[in-house]
Amino acid sequence: MLYRRALLALPVLAAMLAAQTEPKFDVASVKPSRSGSPSTSNFPLGPGDVYVRNGGYLTAKGFPLTTYIAFAYKIIGNQSQFLLPQLPDWAKTDRYDIQARAEGDPGKDQMRLMMRSLLADRFHLVTHYEDREVPVLAFALVRAGKTGPQLQPHSDETPCPTEQPTAAAPGVVNGLPAFCNGMYPLPPSAPGRLRFGGRRVTLAFIADTFSAGVNLGRPLIDQSGLQGTVDFSLEWVQGAEPPADVDGPTFQEALRDQLGIKLVSTKAPLRILVVDRVERPTEN
Repeated sequence: MLYRRALLALPVLAAMLAAQTEPKFDVASVKPSRSGSPSTSNFPLGPGDVYVRNGGYLTAKGFPLTTYIAFAYKIIGNQSQFLLPQLPDWAKTDRYDIQARAEGDPGKDQMRLMMRSLLADRFHLVTHYEDREVPVLAFALVRAGKTGPQLQPHSDETPCPTEQPTAAAPGVVNGLPAFCNGMYPLPPSAPGRLRFGGRRVTLAFIADTFSAGVNLGRPLIDQSGLQGTVDFSLEWVQGAEPPADVDGPTFQEALRDQLGIKLVSTKAPLRILVVDRVERPTEN
């Protein structure tokens, strides 16, 4: 029995040791959000690299704990499918305002590490990773060596910033997002459709990001064999049975015709973030 308890305590001990070595904010405030206003932050909290330089200052209002965990651990669609069922209901519904400051002008990935430390300190969040083999839907080329018209190799000759001068929404250049290393909504060509695009992203990032948004019941991964980064846009009608007055392709039809990608049912190993402990914070 003592041996079993010691084994169960290992993830907690490992997380405590890791938290001691990761960078931390100099000062931080975590409070329940009571304004009811839309969620806002002074830079994007998504998995992409787009960032707003802020002099080491983070201000985020009205987000649930799930958003802060996703930011801290750079969680996209595949991970979120496994993360959300592990968390208590309050972590998905209660909203929190976080203000924090660090020395210097750290980049986005440094901010992620400092957020990990903050979550460990204020929410007593303890996690570890496990490798599991799970059913997936894999990206594969419909025709070997050939992609669709809306999927092209990225050219480094085109300016492609990742740092925004303000927190304003990114613009559109030549039908694609102005900023790189992320995925953004684009104006659709017809009512009732969804259109997203990205520049200088990998096929693995595209699959992972769409995994939660389209919810096909399995994680999406890339097994296309395509190397490097790409520019793409994809437009489809959401849902397996779209309204009769909305015309357009389904997600899988759009993948095939616009990107030259099909989905193959298979199994693959995924690295899963496991939550060992999380608690409501004490207000400060």
